[in-house]
Amino acid sequence: MDNQTILQGFQWELKADSHHWNHLRKIAPELKIMGITGVWLPPAYKGAAGVNDVGYGTYDLYDLGEFDQKGTIPTKYGTKEEYLSCIQTFHDLEMEVYADIVFNHFLGADEKEVVEAQEFSFNNRNEEIGEEQTIEAWSKFTFPGRKGKYNEYVWTWKNFNGVDYDSRNKEHAIFAFEGKNWSEDVDKENGNFDYLMGADLDMNNQETVENLNTWGAWYQELTKVDGYRLDAVKHIQFDFWIDWLFSRQKASLKPLFVVGEYWSDDIHALTNYLDDSGSLIRLFDVPLHFNLQKASNSLGSYDMRQLFQGTLVENRPEWAVTFVDNHDTQKGQSLESWVEGWFKLQSYSLILLRKAGTPVVFYGDLYGIPTQNIEPVGENLEILLRARRFLAYGPEVSYLDDPNVIGWTRMGDLSHPNSGFAVVLTNGKGGEKEMSLSALAGGETFVDCLGNVKEEVVISKDGLGIFSCLDGSVSVWVNKKNLPRLKVFPEEEGE
Repeated sequence: MDNQTILQGFQWELKADSHHWNHLRKIAPELKIMGITGVWLPPAYKGAAGVNDVGYGTYDLYDLGEFDQKGTIPTKYGTKEEYLSCIQTFHDLEMEVYADIVFNHFLGADEKEVVEAQEFSFNNRNEEIGEEQTIEAWSKFTFPGRKGKYNEYVWTWKNFNGVDYDSRNKEHAIFAFEGKNWSEDVDKENGNFDYLMGADLDMNNQETVENLNTWGAWYQELTKVDGYRLDAVKHIQFDFWIDWLFSRQKASLKPLFVVGEYWSDDIHALTNYLDDSGSLIRLFDVPLHFNLQKASNSLGSYDMRQLFQGTLVENRPEWAVTFVDNHDTQKGQSLESWVEGWFKLQSYSLILLRKAGTPVVFYGDLYGIPTQNIEPVGENLEILLRARRFLAYGPEVSYLDDPNVIGWTRMGDLSHPNSGFAVVLTNGKGGEKEMSLSALAGGETFVDCLGNVKEEVVISKDGLGIFSCLDGSVSVWVNKKNLPRLKVFPEEEGE
């Protein structure tokens, strides 16, 4: 797929009106025109918070908005029929769909169970506290609203490692069930970060693994999705996904695109996970996100030469999925690390217009977050998307040689006439750089398609040009002949 570009098709603050699947169907054609090739959809199954659940409080994997459970039939985003129709709309436009899979924990159990358990320290999950005790755990999932349709399995405490609440004593703490151990091959934060929340799935229990695989086969056959975004992978036994993904891939008619959320800025932790998971899973480039966030909050003091240091695009570019912000980093969320608005275009130019990594555009950046008075990044983000679609081809030459003003060029290729460009950006004072394009561009006139710099640049016969940017901004220099197809919307006939 040329210049694969993914939209994260939601943000945390969407209205809980059950209309989102239909809204995505409506805007699908404009996304196609922008250059979006695939959409990451939010978790589609019923969550513990019912219609208000963003999707990460997994309750019933088989309820895609079909059964009256947790006070609602539709999910926050709509009904099962609307979900499947949404997927079909994207497929009809030859766009891919990636499903969000949340297997770390279940929430909203239907019944309590009395079970022996051992309390562990929040800060060191390897440290036992006191003696083993009897607790009442919300750990039995019977799904009474579904009445056994699709699958009759009842989940009990035996499917889980532990919980974080004892209903008998009204105590919030981390409890591991009798005979259970935390998985060893997980992130080492807090000693052992197997436990995150809710009823923690036990991936060493054969029935748990078998039921997750049974559901995966049912879900993929039903939805025909093209890949998966895997939630909270650092909390799950690192090799768990290998067999699950092999089974999904075996049933698919084409390679599946899979990306995992391993929330860490430690490049060694990320590369270790890539190796331990059989190199089947790409990872979000969290270190790059944090570098962008630091640059946006540094008042111009961040050394731009270091933007890619310690990142996946530097160390494992073929496995890097790049992003600027997402639903977890937006303001008010647990992982808040928002890239400030003035630096958004610079950040998107860095993930959309460079070769390394598969970029993800955040719904909240493309369409805004009204409940937080956050405006869309604007028309220039759409221009960057179209520049990626039409012009981001050929070899890349980097000029990451200044603490403030950096740049790069793409040479273009013969298969895409007038392709290629030059990018210059800064987090402080503006400036200029002499950079090389292909000699094929010799004599051509280049302009800043973002409109920040008004002057034109004529490329020398050997492909050189002097390209500039203004203070705190980015300029993308393209062959002037490309302006119509970058700025005309909707798409011109014949493009």
